[in-house]
Amino acid sequence: MLRTLIIAAVIGFTSMEAARAQTDLSTYADANGYLDVQKLTCAQLAGTWQQDADMLTTWYSGWYNGLARKHLMNIKRAKEAEHEVIVYCKANPNKKIIEAIAVVFKDMRATAGIKMKP
Repeated sequence: MLRTLIIAAVIGFTSMEAARAQTDLSTYADANGYLDVQKLTCAQLAGTWQQDADMLTTWYSGWYNGLARKHLMNIKRAKEAEHEVIVYCKANPNKKIIEAIAVVFKDMRATAGIKMKP
């Protein structure tokens, strides 16, 4: 019984420590509250709250779609891309998020047989 309580306490403290390790995106903002999205790293994305990561990846999706002059969103594909970016970022924390997005988008296009115009 005592052993079970000790194990439960250790697991509880470990969970609390992991929760405290998350960082608000606002930590990376300048004095005016702006984030330089081209400088954010994968470590920063992976180390923020899930809600902030979701918001940030949604913003990037809009940015890329705006550059491509697209006005539609495929929700399933967007969620898949977000997941793949986060997985890539966890494996490559020193890369910039925009580099991770480029890798993921390139892989997704290749899988779908989409060829980009030169």
